[in-house]
Amino acid sequence: MSSNHDGRGREAGYREKALKMYPWVCGRCAREFSGKRVSELTVHHRDHNHDNNPEDGSNWELLCLYCHDNEHSRYTDQQYFTESSTATPKAKSATHKAFEGLGALLRKPDDSQ
Repeated sequence: MSSNHDGRGREAGYREKALKMYPWVCGRCAREFSGKRVSELTVHHRDHNHDNNPEDGSNWELLCLYCHDNEHSRYTDQQYFTESSTATPKAKSATHKAFEGLGALLRKPDDSQ
């Protein structure tokens, strides 16, 4: 398979374009990169679809390795913990009334007695 058709060839193409279009700054933490450290910048696909690479770069943002990992962890968690997921923790409704009777305790005694 030639490099134009595999993931590395595709990535090299959009990465090169993104690095020409955007300043070498992480879109999340705002760290600046130059020289050899530019390799620490990744191209993140905003819609998480690596096949969606419009020529205007509207689906890309440059993120440092750490912010990119964080973004994908959050996305994975969001996909895992959906409303229909059995892994989603279900909130239990309270069966007690924590402030029941507080009003009576705070009322000033009636001076008429």
